[in-house]
Amino acid sequence: MSQPVVLITGAAGGLGRALAHRFHQGNWRLAVTDQNAAGLAQLGHELPLAASLPADLRTAEACRDLVGRVLGHTGRLDALINAAGVWREGPVDAFSEADFDLVMGVNLKAPFFMCAAAIPHLKDSHGAIVNISSDAGRQGNQNAAAYCASKGGLTLLSKTLALDLAPHGVRCNTVSPGDIDTPMLNFQAEQYGDGNPRAYYQNLLAKYPQGVKARFVQPSEVAELVYFLCQPHAAAITGADLAIDFGLSAGK
Repeated sequence: MSQPVVLITGAAGGLGRALAHRFHQGNWRLAVTDQNAAGLAQLGHELPLAASLPADLRTAEACRDLVGRVLGHTGRLDALINAAGVWREGPVDAFSEADFDLVMGVNLKAPFFMCAAAIPHLKDSHGAIVNISSDAGRQGNQNAAAYCASKGGLTLLSKTLALDLAPHGVRCNTVSPGDIDTPMLNFQAEQYGDGNPRAYYQNLLAKYPQGVKARFVQPSEVAELVYFLCQPHAAAITGADLAIDFGLSAGK
């Protein structure tokens, strides 16, 4: 089939679902993965999926296996979007090794080896990679050292890949949102809000330059930017780290 194929990790999450819907609207075939098999099944009720493959991508072998299975279903790969992510917070001197390994495994190791597995096929299609980083990959966020380290690493990984892959016609960009209105943000507030999620949200919004008019980024807004970056008319854009954060990181 001539329709382009996008592979989206974290597709059962709030942003991943928005990405799947946007690419479907653009007439792309969808290959999706997530640890949440039930969430992928629900997405399959909403959209036609070329491949829906639950997986834990925290090993290189799992990434290679996933990409191989996707190619078996689709025969091609035109874009990889690493959208899976986890949040854990806490001071460094009280942060557990298990949480550190989880954050680094999902946010940095998995995208690294997903890119490694996808690159040969993206060279064939002259495709694109978009890695979802964060404002926390551009600036320090208090009490979030592991998350910041993982996203900062992902941002620089993307820049390096852009240089390495440019001679092969493959582009790599980073999209760095501020706080997105997703279940992950709800988890943050419930888990780390000291029993007051509303105050947690208000503390986040107080950092935005819009003042009383501040709001969280919507998943569809991020999806629109990612979709644009994967189009042929965005051929000049590679190695970019594009903020979508209402100016949160503009002064940093």
